[in-house]
Amino acid sequence: MVSLPTLSDVPLIGGALRDQLMAPVARSLAADRLPFEQYADPPGDPGLFGPGSVTWRVHGDPSMMIGGLSALMLQTLHPLAMAGVEEHSNYRDDPLGRLGRTGSFVTGTTYGSTEAAERLIKLVRGMHRKVRGTAPDGRPYSADDPELLTWVHVTEVSSFLRAHQRFTPFPVRGEQADRYLHEVSTIAERLGAEQVPRSRVALRAYFRDVRPELEAGNQALDTMAFLVKPLPGNAVMTAAHQIVVRAAIGLLPGWARDMLGVPHPGLVSQAVVLPAVHMLLGALRFAGGEPLPLTEARRRCAAEPPRRVA
Repeated sequence: MVSLPTLSDVPLIGGALRDQLMAPVARSLAADRLPFEQYADPPGDPGLFGPGSVTWRVHGDPSMMIGGLSALMLQTLHPLAMAGVEEHSNYRDDPLGRLGRTGSFVTGTTYGSTEAAERLIKLVRGMHRKVRGTAPDGRPYSADDPELLTWVHVTEVSSFLRAHQRFTPFPVRGEQADRYLHEVSTIAERLGAEQVPRSRVALRAYFRDVRPELEAGNQALDTMAFLVKPLPGNAVMTAAHQIVVRAAIGLLPGWARDMLGVPHPGLVSQAVVLPAVHMLLGALRFAGGEPLPLTEARRRCAAEPPRRVA
């Protein structure tokens, strides 16, 4: 059983949010960006998705941080994926750094130019080739295994979509949700994943088929305990982290919560957590404004491409 932190009653609005939460987190994440991440050039290049895509809409909201944490929790249930993280990641020493690199890849491939996105994908594929070893149960693993790549992709995008649908004022649903899954499948396939779900129906079928391979071993439970542990820092950051943790757990499928030993959110918990989440995300949207990568990408897409000299 994983114990959860208690929810602190700390105001998360205005200058306190900006100065005590956004600024230190932004500094930590900015220190671990991937190379090639840029959004301003070349003029007229829409990137892999473009401003009319559902992906731009889903990935441009701060609810992504809740979806991202929920994805990490869900990923712990695959023993081979978890073994790779334990042996090749420094997430315990630098959790924000790992989040920064992951966020850099997602943001860069979403809003960057076509060339920038392709260079990021090539970079990450090179990193994956170095991550291999043997899991505690004796099975070999490799980060470029197509099945593991599909698992990581599905846990991420399904969690991003769940967070978007639960915590944004005007979420995408129905065919637009299917379109999102279809769009982002190109990233997974370019990384080497196979049989990537491209619809909500395919997503449900995938989780149904993969569940026999999942388990909450010692590595999973240890990592889960680390993820829910209060984040050190000022009172505002600690309170915000507690809110995000509980919201992320609430996004997990019921079977995943049962396996990880975390309680299902009751009516009292939801009555406290949901308003706090909406207040936090609303304040982040207000205080932070539109993300800079999105702003720069809009300008790039709207700009006239350079004329070719005959």
